[in-house]
Amino acid sequence: MTQLNVLGTELEECSMDPLTGSRRNGCCDNFGDDPGMHVICCVVTDDFLTFSASCGNDLSTPMPMYGFPGLRHGDRWCVCASRWVEAYEAGRACQVVLAATHMSALEYVDLEVLKSHAVDAP
Repeated sequence: MTQLNVLGTELEECSMDPLTGSRRNGCCDNFGDDPGMHVICCVVTDDFLTFSASCGNDLSTPMPMYGFPGLRHGDRWCVCASRWVEAYEAGRACQVVLAATHMSALEYVDLEVLKSHAVDAP
């Protein structure tokens, strides 16, 4: 089954290093089994990582027991749609990769808002 991005085209890979996606397959795909909705492909910033940690989700600290290297500024990562919206509302959203952001993100945020933060805006 082909997964679509917010642009209506085939969903592209977000990151293989670090390996992201709820299924750790490199994609922000959505098969309906991810309660966190990790569907927005982001290019994380230090500011976003600090914000996320302040909300209880520390993405910077490595957790080797889970194969998680910890994120650094510039890494691409599939972020929970609700967390990205919270960061956006707080003025701390990071950039997104539209081609690698699943169309279900549009249930949480308007396409024009995503485009205003896109590294690959059409």
